[in-house]
Formats: sequence, structure tokens, C-alpha cells
Amino acid sequence: MAHRPFARRLGPGAALAAAVAWLTLSAAAQGPAPGGPDRVARLLAAMTLEEKVSLLHGAVDPDRVAGAGYIPGVARLGIPPLRMTDGPAGVRTTHPATAMPAPVAVAASFDPDLARRLGRAMGLEARAHGQHVLLAPMVNLARVPQGGRNFETFGEDPLLAARIAAAEVEGIQGAGAIATLKHFAANNQETDRTSIDVRVDERTLREGELRPFEAAVTAGAGAVMAAYNRINGTYASESAALLTGILKRQWGFDGFVVSDWGATHSAAPALTAGLDVEMPRGTHFSTLPAAVAGGQVPLAAIDAAVGRLLRQMDRVGLLGGIVTPAPGAGDAGTVADVRAHAQLAREAAVAGAVLLRNEGDLLPLQSEDLAALAVIGPVARVPLVGGGGSARVRPVRTESPLSALLQRAGPAARVRFEAGVDLDGVVIPSGALASQDPVDAMRGRALPAGTTRTWNATLRVPEDGDYTLMLHADRGQATLQLDDDVLIGRQPGAGPSTGPALDGVFGGVFRLSVLDTVDGLQRMAVTRALERGREYALVVTATAPANAAQHVRLAWVTPGMRRARLAGAVAAARASRVAVVFAHDESTEGHDRTSLSLPDDQDTLIAAVASANPRTVVVLNTGTPVLMPWLPGVRAVLQTWYAGQEGGSATAALLAGDDNPGGRLPVTFPRRAEDAPTAQPARYPGIDGRQEYTEGIFFGYRGYDQAGVAPLFPFGHGLSYTRFAYGALRATQQNGRVDVTFTVRNRGTRAGTEVAQVYVEPPPNAPVPVPRAALAGFARLALRPGETRTVTVSLDARTLEYWSDGDRTWVPLGGRPFFVGASSRDVRLRGSF
Repeated sequence: MAHRPFARRLGPGAALAAAVAWLTLSAAAQGPAPGGPDRVARLLAAMTLEEKVSLLHGAVDPDRVAGAGYIPGVARLGIPPLRMTDGPAGVRTTHPATAMPAPVAVAASFDPDLARRLGRAMGLEARAHGQHVLLAPMVNLARVPQGGRNFETFGEDPLLAARIAAAEVEGIQGAGAIATLKHFAANNQETDRTSIDVRVDERTLREGELRPFEAAVTAGAGAVMAAYNRINGTYASESAALLTGILKRQWGFDGFVVSDWGATHSAAPALTAGLDVEMPRGTHFSTLPAAVAGGQVPLAAIDAAVGRLLRQMDRVGLLGGIVTPAPGAGDAGTVADVRAHAQLAREAAVAGAVLLRNEGDLLPLQSEDLAALAVIGPVARVPLVGGGGSARVRPVRTESPLSALLQRAGPAARVRFEAGVDLDGVVIPSGALASQDPVDAMRGRALPAGTTRTWNATLRVPEDGDYTLMLHADRGQATLQLDDDVLIGRQPGAGPSTGPALDGVFGGVFRLSVLDTVDGLQRMAVTRALERGREYALVVTATAPANAAQHVRLAWVTPGMRRARLAGAVAAARASRVAVVFAHDESTEGHDRTSLSLPDDQDTLIAAVASANPRTVVVLNTGTPVLMPWLPGVRAVLQTWYAGQEGGSATAALLAGDDNPGGRLPVTFPRRAEDAPTAQPARYPGIDGRQEYTEGIFFGYRGYDQAGVAPLFPFGHGLSYTRFAYGALRATQQNGRVDVTFTVRNRGTRAGTEVAQVYVEPPPNAPVPVPRAALAGFARLALRPGETRTVTVSLDARTLEYWSDGDRTWVPLGGRPFFVGASSRDVRLRGSF
């Protein structure tokens, strides 16, 4: 969903104290049991039509508590307000909450139990914040490698996504919050997301995108969010085939369907198709009383939608005399232990970290390595907690990887830090602005609330080259214009704000950074080639919001600064025993990545550091796959994704060997962007507003297999600081169930975790095209040194079937070969059933 303003981060101590005061509430009873259909029927009978319709669309929360959406309730009947908040990686409100690792990292754990515990923690924190509906999880598949929200997904495989999503839903619902599955359906890119028409056949949809939705509905999800996009010509919010035919009738979903924010296009067509609630306002649904009076909408359709909403409210204890507490008090009886949740976040960060490469066992680092260490990269000092947009959480606390490594190395160690690439820049000096004072409204010079200031200057640059111009700000609006071109800020015809903190700021030519500056401001940047000797007319306008002062400044990175940063990193690497480069991308809602390469010349940085020090480790803080032209020159690569608020501590422990990486890739890493199954323009980003799913069921790793293309790192790949051996394979069948049993032995000297994966291959004479390998089951095993364990994996029934478009049902494929592997391409055992 579209995202809303995001408050500035507090310091770690203040944030922790605020969070404990906000979240740790007295333990009390959870309230009376739900009243069931009789209570809902009585309420429906007592309501006027206008009151019913008021429950079917959003409104403004008068108490400003709702994190994302608000339904006012009906006070005279004891129906309390319903508040919704974003939540894929933690609870997103103006108050601190536990920032969990990105969902893609949770998927990398291949651990449904961990997902269930994370869901419960997020559900408890939602209720403690006075929120009832958590807009999570996002269960769309990561179909397109460039997808801006891939970090919010559970990867590219439908079985893995289904298992993780179902478990997280169980946790959220079990904690007394309403889980919302999003975005139903085929919302796999941010480019043109509000208008793109996805053309997809039913088999592809059923065997891919819909499987995690179905599993999560079965697990008890209380809400489903209709997507922005169209599917085969019809907006998802008006698709009777999806919302009523599949979701409500075939799957038996008895919760409510809510639109994505601004994704409703009609009243009567949307309601009768199966959309129950419009968000964030009643632009269309507020006209429903007139539609009922005019005969376009039957009253029974209104009652059905309201009944669905009320039943979910009843299930989480909101009806029957329970009154939502005053703002700031949380929900009575809800306890959220943020310290325990911080430990859980750290556990998840470790469990989802994937060791991609470890030549010569350079990792874990030894004590002598830590004693002479170069730490390089801006995200080593300013942690990249999560991706941008509605998944961004205000963390209770953060610790940088650099700080954690310094603590781990000890006071006697020589740990050298260099940013390597300059993300913050420096304030453009007055000399470059032709005697104009620097644009630097900081500290005592902040713009007062409700005021606007404009700076006019003439910019001159010291040399030819690429310059990155930046506005740093904490709130409000800010624009930068250069020679009549608006480089940063709202442009004519631009869409709504997609900035996580700055309202009203949007533009396709600049980048709104997910990373804060070192002093906690947000960064909007654009890079332009400028010429020495030329004069550029520069205009900066800043407007503070009505209720707060605004800090803003104009900064730049010059070509000379880039050279100096790179030289500093190379010198530090050359003088150290080991160099650890922290590389990153900044995935965000609202924008797909324009390239699979690392941004900000980080490929050049890594190559230069590796040339200076052959014992180089790369830590990737990325939300999606990246290209690695420097891979042959580095010894080790550790993928930590967006590791949440405890990511710094977890990363240091992984590098030092206190913990052993246990994650496996939930997405395929391509060698080249053109190797991806969606590389054809018709498949992504689409042509003339139409996107074709012509790869069919061969998405993700299945597409690489089908094309005979070797990926850089395959789905399911992940190394360990120990080694594992497989044996004693057998398959048994009973009552239509297939069980695969085998042994796994830790043959190393360290405790470690293995993720054993079972893939099925095509049967003889298959009646339809079938993937060369499809994940049918998996097991995560923690083994002591020398320990052997026998494991039985029950194969997923749906993976053993195909959807017949002609028969409109699932059809078994019969007996077939299979293999047990450590990835989709690392075969350890073969069998058949």
C-alpha cells in the first residue's frame, strides 16, 4: 500500500525507554469470548443504512492513533473504532516498535516456526499500540528481480512462500490482531502498479501467485487486500472472479476484503464483485446509500460486507462491551515484551543470513583478523534496518555493524573505518554559490513551523564531472531547481508522495534514500554531469509543516570527493589483515530498481578493495538479488538482507563465528540481468500498459532450469561453517501421501544448521509442461558436530498436482522421480515414487 509520513528516529536510549513505556503493559485477561453470529446479526438488525456504510470505508482518526487506516465504529451500539497499521517487518506507527528483519530474510530461514513467533510478536505489538489490523504479510511472489518490494515478499517459490505466510498468519491472529494478506493478486512490480494490466492464464496464477494466498487463508487470515493492478483487463478491486469466485466461494474465506490505499475505482461494481471496505477514505463507497436507494446495490450485499467486518472484530475481542482504551494506553490486557522481541529479531537476522561464498574458509574471522580489520561502506556505520515505504519501521533501538565489530574486536584492535562511497556529502560552500549563504537551516537556524524559505544562487563547480546534489531534511516539503529543471521535488503531473518522511515530495528523476544521514536526516539525491566554468541558476525552496520546525540543507558530492573516498578505502584495506566491505541497495515501495547492479559505484569500490587486499569479505545489505562482477576477486560473501534493528549485532556475531549462518536463498541470483525469466520487455515492465506472464509456470528458478541457464547462485543455496552428509534415502506412500526419509550428518567440528530440500522432477509422459525441479518439501535441522538425524519430509500435495484449465480443478501427476538437495542445483540423493 502507499506509505505515509514517518517520524524521525530517536536515539537508542530514548527510543528504548519510550518503547518500554508504550508497549509493556499490565497482564490482564484478554476479554470475553467472541459472541459469534448471533451478536453480529443483532448489530446488523439495529444499524441504519448510513451506519452500515460508515463501516465500509475509511475516515480520519480523530485521535491520530491509527497507523494507516481508520474505521469509526458505531458508538451508540458499542462498536468501537477499528485501526489499521502497516506491518510486514514490524508495526509502523509514529511510536517505536521492534524492527524485524525484512520478510525475504524470514523466508531465507526456511523456518515456519520462526515465522509464527515473529507474527505473534508483531500481533502483540500492534495491539499494544492500539492497532487491530496488521497490513501483513505480503505474499506476492518475487517474480521480477527488479521489483521494488521484493524484500517484503517470501521469495519466488510458491511452496516456501505458502509455508512461511501461513505460519506468520497463525502468529498474528493468535496474538489477537487481524492479519491482512496483500496484494491480491499478481502485484509483482512497482512500475505502473496502479494501472498495469497483468495478462495471465489460470494455471500460472493457480500454481504460482495464488498458492501462498490460499495457504494463508486456510491458516485463518482475517483480511485480504485487493491489489492496485488489473488482471486480464479488470481491476483487482472489481474482479468478481478473484474476490468472490476464488477467494470467498472456493476457498471459503470468511474475512473481509479491503482495497489497497486508493485502489477503489467504483462503488456498486466493486462491492458486488466482493470488495468489502474502501481505504483510505470513502471516495466511492460513501455513495452506497444512494446506490441502494437507486437499486444498483441490494441491501443484502451491504449486510454481507458489514457482517464480514464485524465477525473479524468479534474474533479479536472488539465487540461485546470491550472499549478501545484512550490513545496512548494500548489495548487493555496486551503485553508486548520489546526486550524479548529484540532477541527474536536477532535470532531471525542470524537464521536468515546466507553465506554465499567462503573460499578457503576465510570466515569466520579469527582473533588476529579482528585485530587488524578494515571495515568499509556507509551502511557499516549507519545501519540499513529495512527497506523503504510502508514496511519501514521506527526501531526501538539500533546498533551499527561497525559498533558491534569494535566491541567484538576489543580495545586493543586496530579497526579502520572508511565509507568508501560518500552518501552524505558536505554542505555546498558559499564560494560555489557565488556569495550566497549556504543552504543550511540546521540547529538554531531551522525553519519555523508553517513557514517557507527560498534560496536563489548561482552554482559554479570546480571541475567537470558527475556531481550528486542532495537535499537533507527531516520533514515538510523541499524542492531543488537547476536551470529551470526541477530535479528534486513535486513536478507537474507527478503522482502522490512516496516518501517515508517528507510529505508532498515526489519525482522520477531523484532518489529518496532509505538510509538516513549520519545525523538522522533523510536524503533526496540526484546526479548530474556539470561543467567547470559554466554558471547554473539554482533555487531551493523549503516549507516547514504547520506543526513542526524543519531542518534542511543542500549538500553535494564532487568528483574529487569520490576519488578521495575510494583512495581512503583502498589504503585501509591494504593496511589491514582482512577487509570487510558492507555493500547495499535501497529497495523501496513505489519504485522498482533501475538496475540489478549495486548503486553509487559500489562495484568499483569492491573491486578496488579486493585488488588491494586478497582477503576481502563482502556483506550484502540488499533486499533482492544483485549482480557481482567482482565475485572472482573476493573470498567470501555474506547476504544479510535488511536485517532489522538487531542486524548489527547479528552480523558481527556471524562474521566472528559466534553464530553460524543458517539461511538459504529464497530467490535466484542471476549472472546477468538478461538471464532472468522476466527479461523480455513484454513480461517486465510491460508494453503499452500491459504485462504478459508468458513464462507461465516457469517463474524463478524454474525458468532458469527450463532455459538451461546457470544462475550465479541458485534458489536454496547457502553454505555453512561446517559440512553435511546425506544418506539412507527411502520413499513411502500411504493414503495418497508421499513421505521421503533420509539421514543428515554434521561431519564438521562446529554446530550448524542445514536446510534439506526435496524437489520433484517431471513424470514420464506428463500431460502438461512441468518444471524440471519444483520444491515439494523441506526441513531445517540444527545439528551438533558429529550428530546424525533421520528426517522425514512429507511432500506437498499441490506440488504433485497441476491445475487443469479445461477441467478447472487440480489433477494428480502420478509417480515421478525426485531428489534431495542442499539447493535446487545441489543434488545429494535421488529416488522415485
